[in-house]
Amino acid sequence: MKQNSLHVGTLAKGLRLLRAFDEAHVSLTLTELVERTGLEKSAVQRLAHTLHVEGMLDRDPDTRRYRPSHAWLELAYVYYWSDPLISRALPKLIEFSRTVGETVNLAQMSGDHIIYALRLPNHRTHFAASIVGRRVPALATASGRVMLATRSEAEYREACATWPLPAVTPLTITDRAVVEDDVIAARRNGYTITEAQVLLNEISLAVPIIGTDGRADAAVQVSLSSLTDDFDRVRREILPVLLDTTASIQG
Repeated sequence: MKQNSLHVGTLAKGLRLLRAFDEAHVSLTLTELVERTGLEKSAVQRLAHTLHVEGMLDRDPDTRRYRPSHAWLELAYVYYWSDPLISRALPKLIEFSRTVGETVNLAQMSGDHIIYALRLPNHRTHFAASIVGRRVPALATASGRVMLATRSEAEYREACATWPLPAVTPLTITDRAVVEDDVIAARRNGYTITEAQVLLNEISLAVPIIGTDGRADAAVQVSLSSLTDDFDRVRREILPVLLDTTASIQG
């Protein structure tokens, strides 16, 4: 196979090392970094040292464990300034959140996952559901399905057949035909409602933010408790306000 002359292998290995950190692996030793990256120990040692010197990783002098540094927050800060959707959506979502009193998220498509780019919690929201940057398999989420609904038939059928579909909760629907039916319904209705697909006792309502090309790479999602709400109330009281909000963001 012909190699890409523009591809910098050392940089790619450094990025692989950074991606070894996630919510379940917040600090790692050199041995753990070797295990998670599959790179040779000598390479991991040099890369981790360089990333530490350059300020991308912190290193505990006692345990010698590495963890992400504040530089990651600086990169996130730059991302927020670079994405015009964020600045356009945030004031609208704050107003919407105050109106409905529920947790509101802005989700964006990220490969075959969705990533939460903005999160406005309410009093019920726990820590994990209030942190931006969480990635979830798109097919398991109302946001992912409603965004897929704006793609061509060939695209959404391919996604429903091949994208990852793990059981995020014990009630996550993993039947691909059922998920595809939900995407088709979203094409017809312009919204998706799911229950307990990502969090137990959660009703999730999502509406796409459609671009000028008719496709959606973002969606607004509202998280409600199934212990106190039902689909009828969500459609009757929350959906009309959410449709108005997404329309104003599309503006």
